[in-house]
Amino acid sequence: MRFMIKQAVEHLKPVLTKSAATLSRAGVTLSVDNSVMDRFGKLLRCTWSWYSGRCHDVVCGQDLLGIVLTINHIALPLHLLFCSKQGCYNTNKADLLIFMLSRLKAEFHREGIDITKIPLTMDSWFVSQPLRERLLRLGFTKIIIAGKSNYTFTIDGKKQDAAPWKKDLVLHHPTWGIDVPAFRVQGHSPTFGSMVLFFFQKSTTHSYYLMNFSQVSMRGAEIWHIWKQHHLIECFWKILKSIFHIRSMQLQGHALYTALLIKVFAYLLAIRLQAHRLFSKLTITQIMRNLRRDHDLGTLLTAHFHLPFLAT
Repeated sequence: MRFMIKQAVEHLKPVLTKSAATLSRAGVTLSVDNSVMDRFGKLLRCTWSWYSGRCHDVVCGQDLLGIVLTINHIALPLHLLFCSKQGCYNTNKADLLIFMLSRLKAEFHREGIDITKIPLTMDSWFVSQPLRERLLRLGFTKIIIAGKSNYTFTIDGKKQDAAPWKKDLVLHHPTWGIDVPAFRVQGHSPTFGSMVLFFFQKSTTHSYYLMNFSQVSMRGAEIWHIWKQHHLIECFWKILKSIFHIRSMQLQGHALYTALLIKVFAYLLAIRLQAHRLFSKLTITQIMRNLRRDHDLGTLLTAHFHLPFLAT
């Protein structure tokens, strides 16, 4: 984890010394998400039954919980943790998330950075009032969470579920800072109390909404700008699965994290290569194909990073 934090600090410190406008343009956020990998090996660690959003069903596999830093359209992994079995007598995901954020807060504090000032985004699986209170106690001041369709809200004296609200509310046309039809409104939830809701439409048929769990009120453009960075963690999962094949990891016990670390190192190497002129116009998929076809890894590291490479 410390290695990944060092990578993040290297990107963060130059931006944090700039103005608030520059920090906003950099799109600095902490994004939380989990990804389920269907696995069938009985000896593999952390293999249980999980709900998969891709399969829309419960599958046997590993659930990987991750926190990434998004900055300048790049997703830098900070903390990745395989979830153990859930249930009444087991640690739940909310506890794991608070544990991970607490460790990250302490590690970044050693580097002179307060990560609680960075906006935090997560999807609807993590929504709960106890989690909201724990995040606020931890010090996070800007929290944007995707809402569920079955939550009830009272808006302008009318009470109903979020699903009907998504159909009833008239969204405004795209305007400055918001490139999708959207509508920001004050609502009241029996569970969460008074809060700002942000309804938006990503396509002509699907509408979604966000809940502002922050301690301060935010404009619609600010909420949307923060949430737009959340897709980067989903891209990060897709890259790990499709390019670096984390589903093929077969090491058992604690070696599971060794295998994951190798995949993360490969991802960070590809990110580094994208910063060089030779690879700047290539996607990560193209970079990896190019490396496999035309380059020797040792020669590449020596040429672009000026570091000795020991072949073992």
